[in-house]
Amino acid sequence: MGSRIKQKNIVLALLLAIGITGSAYEAYQLRKIEGINHALQQGQLISGDAYPMQQKFTAAYQLGLHEDFKHAVQTYSQLLETGLSQSDQAKIQFNIGNNLFQSGLNRRINDDGTLKDEARYDFSQAKVAYQQALRLNPDSRLAKFNLSLLLSLLPENMVNAKKEQSGMELSNIPVGLP
Repeated sequence: MGSRIKQKNIVLALLLAIGITGSAYEAYQLRKIEGINHALQQGQLISGDAYPMQQKFTAAYQLGLHEDFKHAVQTYSQLLETGLSQSDQAKIQFNIGNNLFQSGLNRRINDDGTLKDEARYDFSQAKVAYQQALRLNPDSRLAKFNLSLLLSLLPENMVNAKKEQSGMELSNIPVGLP
């Protein structure tokens, strides 16, 4: 009977040691995650290789905050190539649309009041990004709102600027020569 009690005590002591070790590991992981969440909430860049997607996302977000929209869109586009879930892809497309929208708003208008070609391009690309975000997540209220806001700012019959004729035809024969 004494040996059975010793065996049970040994098994219980092992289970206790495993439980304490597991709890310590989970506490470490929780602390690490809280640190990442705190950095994200503060808008800080994430360092380390443990969370490459979040690190690239915060870098792109910071670029957008500093009005470097072109590089922010490039960084977000690189994230799309990493095989994210559909929900994450929708969020990335939404952020791409936001950066392009803001870039278009920062462009100046021509002297006659029309949009510059760069602004027109940014707005059309933002529209595509918002539509893609809605295809991936049709319930996104923010993407719907921003798309409707963008569409309300665009002229109804927005046409790309007329291109000057270069003087060359597709066959590389100059126009006007016999």
